Amino acid sequence: MAGEPLIPDEFIINQIYYVRNQKVMLDSDLSALYEVETKQLKRQVRRNADRFPDDFMFELSPIEYQSLRSQNGTLKRGEHSKYVPMAFTEQGVAMLSSVLNSKRAIKVNIQIIRVFTRIRQLFIDNTELWLEVEKIKSKLDNNDKNMEIVFRYLDELTDRKVEPKPRKRIGYKSDDL
Repeated sequence: MAGEPLIPDEFIINQIYYVRNQKVMLDSDLSALYEVETKQLKRQVRRNADRFPDDFMFELSPIEYQSLRSQNGTLKRGEHSKYVPMAFTEQGVAMLSSVLNSKRAIKVNIQIIRVFTRIRQLFIDNTELWLEVEKIKSKLDNNDKNMEIVFRYLDELTDRKVEPKPRKRIGYKSDDL
């Protein structure tokens, strides 16, 4: 059984950022979750660099880091490393458990991977919902266009001036007429 999580999922979710069109976690946040120093985490990653290709981990540019810090109140100056942080994708977080050999790192990693999976599932569910809404909107747009055509034809029919044909009178005819 999974047991009680070490860290509330909401706390982990708040540590996930969207950078370079990817969901990532920063080295300083991960080291706090693993209860290791950031420099120790970075040292282990650098010693095992071949385990962390660019799609697993990348270093933020100073501009990206500044942008993240300005967008997010939790990234305050002085609270994080003076060096640009490493950003780990879901696969990179999974790989960290192989270089950080503590029981806590393994348990926290499992929990983080579960959170990433839940986020992905929510995204998929929302995508399906979005596609259904788009289908309905498309049908409504088509109905609007069809209604527009019908009203245009009705306008054309009412705009035509048809001269009434003289009719032959039926019934009693007086000579006065």
